[in-house]
Amino acid sequence: MLSLNHLDVRYGEKHLFKDLSVQVYDGNRIGLMGVNGAGKSTLLKIMAGVSDCDDGVLNRAKHFTVAYLPQESSALTSGRTLYEEAESAFAELLQLQKEADRIHEELAHVDHASEEFTQMLARQGEIQHRLEGSGIYTMKARIEKILLGLGFHQEDMGKPASSFSGGWVMRLMLAKMLLAAPSLLLLDEPTNHLDLSSLTWVEEFLRSYKGAMIIISHDRTFLDKVTTTTWELSLGKLSVYKGNYSFYEKEKVERKAIERAAYDNQQAQIKQTTQFIQRFRAKSTKAKQVQSRVKQLEKMELLELGDVDRQIRFSFPPAPPSGRDVLTVEGLCKGFGNTDVFKGVSFQFQRGDKVAVVGVNGAGKSTLLKIISGAIPSDSGEVKLGHNVILSYFGQHQAQELSPSLTALETLSLSVKDMTITRIRSLLGAFLFRGEEVDKKVSVLSGGEKSRLALAKMIANPANCMLLDEPTNHLDMSSQEVLQEAMAQYDGFILVVSHNRYFLDSFVNKVVEVKDGQISVYEGNISDYLRKIEAEASAQESTQKQKSGPSPSPKNDTSNVQVSRKEKRQQDARERQERNRKFGPWKKKAEEAEKQVEKLEEQKTELEARMADPDLYQDQEAWLSTSSEYDECVRRLERWYEKWETAQEELERLDE
Repeated sequence: MLSLNHLDVRYGEKHLFKDLSVQVYDGNRIGLMGVNGAGKSTLLKIMAGVSDCDDGVLNRAKHFTVAYLPQESSALTSGRTLYEEAESAFAELLQLQKEADRIHEELAHVDHASEEFTQMLARQGEIQHRLEGSGIYTMKARIEKILLGLGFHQEDMGKPASSFSGGWVMRLMLAKMLLAAPSLLLLDEPTNHLDLSSLTWVEEFLRSYKGAMIIISHDRTFLDKVTTTTWELSLGKLSVYKGNYSFYEKEKVERKAIERAAYDNQQAQIKQTTQFIQRFRAKSTKAKQVQSRVKQLEKMELLELGDVDRQIRFSFPPAPPSGRDVLTVEGLCKGFGNTDVFKGVSFQFQRGDKVAVVGVNGAGKSTLLKIISGAIPSDSGEVKLGHNVILSYFGQHQAQELSPSLTALETLSLSVKDMTITRIRSLLGAFLFRGEEVDKKVSVLSGGEKSRLALAKMIANPANCMLLDEPTNHLDMSSQEVLQEAMAQYDGFILVVSHNRYFLDSFVNKVVEVKDGQISVYEGNISDYLRKIEAEASAQESTQKQKSGPSPSPKNDTSNVQVSRKEKRQQDARERQERNRKFGPWKKKAEEAEKQVEKLEEQKTELEARMADPDLYQDQEAWLSTSSEYDECVRRLERWYEKWETAQEELERLDE
């Protein structure tokens, strides 16, 4: 267990943490939320021991280990290969293994009757006990499994770790943490450098991880799948929500309503009391009552409203009319050195299509957008834009490419035509640059502010063909949702690279997969694409098993060999056993799920009846408790419905 007790951190007049106390237990899976500047990363650093705090504030159980993954990593200079760097996660265990080997050799030269021999045997036993439960004997397999799962290839194992770019170094750091298997993982934006396949793998790995974890992320799908508790930092205090991000989002609205009502009631009471004091202060007959009211105000614990998220607000300008065919690519080829990125790629998209581009890191997603935008040339092939197509491009590093010496106002003024200063200020205001903030230099803007400014710059000029490469990087949840809604309403063509599934799911209608120099187009959104990929993989695996397995004997064989009745009975028995072996587990799961669904539906009906009682809303604590219980019941019911449907589908498939 790890605990923070009465943590107090202040910057000037602002309390970053105000008497904050919290505990983390083994198995906790926590998502950490809060507005920008609330102190999320600082809290993780304090828990990791990277940032100092007063003695006695941070306490950790004796064998409770912690590992911390920051947002950005420093360059590697160890000189080790990728495999050796990953292997260093087992440094302590490897050292113990060396000590065990040394003791084994020395025992042959020590008198068996001596005290030294007894002590060495005891130490050897202690080491062996630790090594047996550590997984060191499966170390190589674990290293390769995790590195390959995170997107590295077998041929990368011998490459110098220092030769990998920053995003891949972050993956390596994450791999080392997962290999070390600490009691508590502290992950600050772990999905930023992952492609869709690696992200899916990390999700599955963390869902089965036995230790505790605290995660900062702006990927709500990732949080929903991995976390079961949500912490929110606001005004120096920490609130706990006993559910994932979706639960937190809903519960927060309800808590805010109650918080606002309590705050308004207190403000009304303060106003009324103050008016009474001012009115009767000079009257001696009311002196006692006035003093009583003054003391009442002094003793009152003032309520504060939580942080209010400032939210960007915008929509894309109407797309100028264009021809039906917006983008046509024919025979596209592109290579770098000896590596072919694209080999004879062709596709076509129409007006109104909204297309997500997916693929592993290095597959060529960003290269594709750069070629279409004209930022880099292709080796051969042709990119044709349709009639009256006006293209706008948002690069992955667009925010970093803004001129640091310009202000936000100057940046936008230089990139737009025929727009008055008033309109430019209004557009900047929609992206949260208000008042004197428009005069801030780009060099002092945060990552999120730079991303917002780059987006404002892109939409200032109307277009009907938008190419966007990771537009949600550094944007908080609320900004992502506004951008998501704007893209859903946009009536032009969109081609977007992003690994944020929730962001993409609501507006894309096609998915382009870039793989091995080729492109495949799938109809539907990201969820549809992932289901199709899973189905294709299952079908391929099934085909391979059939090819590698023994050929089944025909059931109705009319050859010279006649099957005796005894052999036929034995064959029928074997088929029944095989059928029961396949059907049994799924049938059991279906029955269990059905029982749970019936039980939870009864509980849901009972809770709905309680919530329909007006008296419940008079007791705030009872209402909160019942509401929370109802939400938990609905969530569990949905999960058991899914399990029941999965089991039924599997039984039907087996019965075909």
